[in-house]
Amino acid sequence: MSSLREECGVFGVFANETCDLAPMAYYGLFALQHRGQESCGIVINDDGLFSSHKDVGLVNDVFTKPVIEKLGQGNMAVGHVRYGTTGSNDRANAQPIVVNHIKGRMALAHNGNLVNSMELREELEMNGSIFHTTSDTEVISYIIIRERINCSSIEEAVNRAMYKIKGAYSLVIMSPSKLIAARDERGFRPLCYGITDDGKYVVASESCALDAVGATLIRDLKPGEIVVFDKDGVRTIEDHCGKADPSMCVFEYIYFARPDSVIDGHSVHNARLRAGTFLALEHPVQADIVIGVPDSGIDAAIGYSRQSGIPYGIGFIKNKYIGRTFIAAGQKSREDKVKIKLNPVSETVKGKRVVLIDDSIVRGTTSKRIVQLLRNAGAKEVHMRVSAPPFTNPCYYGTDIDSRENLIANHHTVEEIAEIIGVDSLGYLNTEYVSLLAGGSHCGGFCAACFDGKYPTEVPKTASKSRFEQKITDGKKARENEEHE
Repeated sequence: MSSLREECGVFGVFANETCDLAPMAYYGLFALQHRGQESCGIVINDDGLFSSHKDVGLVNDVFTKPVIEKLGQGNMAVGHVRYGTTGSNDRANAQPIVVNHIKGRMALAHNGNLVNSMELREELEMNGSIFHTTSDTEVISYIIIRERINCSSIEEAVNRAMYKIKGAYSLVIMSPSKLIAARDERGFRPLCYGITDDGKYVVASESCALDAVGATLIRDLKPGEIVVFDKDGVRTIEDHCGKADPSMCVFEYIYFARPDSVIDGHSVHNARLRAGTFLALEHPVQADIVIGVPDSGIDAAIGYSRQSGIPYGIGFIKNKYIGRTFIAAGQKSREDKVKIKLNPVSETVKGKRVVLIDDSIVRGTTSKRIVQLLRNAGAKEVHMRVSAPPFTNPCYYGTDIDSRENLIANHHTVEEIAEIIGVDSLGYLNTEYVSLLAGGSHCGGFCAACFDGKYPTEVPKTASKSRFEQKITDGKKARENEEHE
């Protein structure tokens, strides 16, 4: 059970006729809820007239039946679920962003994180731009609009903007007459599209959202590709394709994505089974039962069981009505949520040597509590295996790992971590196996910088929070610290 914050999720649909797209967008976002629980939003386009609703909260809470009905009909829709790594958790930062400009309107949904967001924002502010949010999504929107003023189409504006924005981004953009999907040139974040039986085109962060709305997966966008959907059909722009080595975030396969999704041609479920297989080969142990921490540890646990021959069992029952532990403010709150979120099955673990599989260890505090639950349930031994390597570096591409100080693996050896969290033995996935998890991926390359420190791009010059999200004295201290580094 990781303390990591998920990515965002984006969704879009294009239809050739006016129809009820709000329920479709709702179900698409519901399928992507695991990618973000802070806020959500939907924008409906009815022949150039935009209607929208967004708010802090889960999809099922924000989009009640009256809200969905009020959105009305249209021929295009864009949706978003958010767990932001830039910008505070408030309604102003909820997406999609809707912008009115001299050539029309635009709605934008973004998954990822720019590495040059602060530089671009300062440039825009110095030229008179006024920002209403603290997220880098608004920076992207302004860059696109600035280009749109000087070119003949929205897709050309997006194409030009992609020369300026750097980092991770999967975008779904809606103009009055077009739906556009775009993926950064390294393909950090997933993005795919499909088609329904009645001819609606659907774009989503994961294929599970296509399944939820009855769409058949056509393919993933190539890194750097722009796909345009309009009344004339589907066309692509590949000016940015092949300009950089693919760097798909490998943690999509380990943790972020749903197991039933297919990303860049490879099953997430199979990738996690493979992680478990690698763990069993590299970190064997004499044990009686293999269990996984719901939900992201279960597939790897099955893989470990199959390879090792140790029986798999259900070790925890998960209360699905409790939010993810990292949502709770403060460590004590997270620990309290662990107590009510997971309950061990004592009949499975009592008196047994248990292999516990989880997706990651960040701070170690949540892992410690989970191990203690097993001890209290009568486990004789607990051997923890982690389907990711140790986190040793911050992520600048959308995963909320922003400080080495909070990463337990930066301050302790594996043996010390094992003692801290209370396990009899501890084994991590070797970094050499990371690139093998999605062996059939069409992407061709992966980013594992949070594990090995090999960043595929330049890293941000500053990691400071927006000055609008901190006290004056805190901002001064942050600047002083940066100067001394």
